[in-house]
Amino acid sequence: MGPTIQLLSDYASRLRYDDLSHEAIHQVKRTLVDTLGCGVGGFDGEPAVVARRVASRGQGKPPARILGTTETTSTDLAAFANTVLVRYLDCNDTYQARGTGHPSDMIPGVLALADAHKTDGRAAITAIVVAYEAFCRVADQVALKGWDQGMFVAIGASCGAGKILGLHQAQIANAISIAITSGVPLGVTRIGELSMWKGCATAAAVRTGSFAAELAAEGMTGPEDPFEGRDGLWQHLGIEPPKWGSFGGGEEPFRITATTFKAYPAVVHTQGPVGLVLELRPRLSVKDIASVHVATYGEAVRRTASEPQKWDPETRETADHSMPYLIAAAFADGAVTPATFAPSRIKDPALRPLIKKLTVVEEPEFTRRYPAESCSRVDVTLADGQRLTAETRHPRGNYRNPLTDAEVEAKFRGLAEHALGKDRCDRVLSEVWKVDQAATLDSLLESLVIPTRA
Repeated sequence: MGPTIQLLSDYASRLRYDDLSHEAIHQVKRTLVDTLGCGVGGFDGEPAVVARRVASRGQGKPPARILGTTETTSTDLAAFANTVLVRYLDCNDTYQARGTGHPSDMIPGVLALADAHKTDGRAAITAIVVAYEAFCRVADQVALKGWDQGMFVAIGASCGAGKILGLHQAQIANAISIAITSGVPLGVTRIGELSMWKGCATAAAVRTGSFAAELAAEGMTGPEDPFEGRDGLWQHLGIEPPKWGSFGGGEEPFRITATTFKAYPAVVHTQGPVGLVLELRPRLSVKDIASVHVATYGEAVRRTASEPQKWDPETRETADHSMPYLIAAAFADGAVTPATFAPSRIKDPALRPLIKKLTVVEEPEFTRRYPAESCSRVDVTLADGQRLTAETRHPRGNYRNPLTDAEVEAKFRGLAEHALGKDRCDRVLSEVWKVDQAATLDSLLESLVIPTRA
């Protein structure tokens, strides 16, 4: 067994709820509020409908719930369908390091297995922390060179699932090995005009990780050294084996406390510029804008403004990854919300003249400071020559500029209240804040049933 898989599986098998800090436990609850709000908000999205329709054909023994409904399916299909719900709005949390991704994508996998096996809230919290540690510590070390963030998700999801199932160290090692050798998606998922699969690729990785843990629980073995071994992951990435530091526990903070919540339903690299536009907008009339210049870090430019499709998006998935579209919509509408991505708004010709006034460029100093800082600057020149400027290092929601608990709750209500109603939203929030006292997750999952789907 190689050193990486030994480290990950040993950590996952040993961590206990009593090892967790109060900060980590509280952040899990905050993250659940954020994640479940995104899931309810994405319930009627077309990819979610497709995933739910396929999942409803399955049967589980034991079964797991399809979020928002009273239907059940197999644990792996529940993990997939429920992650698609969470990802659809592109508003769930982000971890930014050498590799960037959405660790809360793994939470539906933990919840599906916790639901099926009737584990308690503390076990679910511990499994979520384990999944985040695996995801984030690997992301700290590994840049995604042609691969998708599902690489991190498959590893973390198998660790979290193994924790829920009570697997011992060798079984978790097998789960990780099965997941990583069979479930690494390609980076082309997020290139060009983006398809529905943009929000589903990590859902597939979560399903793979959950299924791998269930196989390992029954005695299935995986390759002995999937990371350092010949033809293993490090060789395919073309990197030297990482030099691992300490994982969360004791004096070392848990990585879940270093994640970012999004203030707007769009890719994380646009959070700063969108916030700056909304800050500047009350000081100007949109019709008077002569030009808009956005300076940001290299990864943001590469991901959101370097392809022709990002300057004339046709799909929702492309629009929420398009810096030009988001800047124009923020100026025109004074907000970026799920309504920003209605097909009629994405294709609205009224936004194109404003898009043509934009430039988006890399600021080398901002690139040097990323990911420790997510710097952006927006310069607006008006028709009369007046210039307005705003700049940020840590956009609202970044873990160094975090949303308050009240703001996280407000975000949940903004995404979920139209589907659940006020009283049911109140119940969900109550269940999440006391989840560490829950004998099972039944009450929480029942509170998430959308009344028209009961």
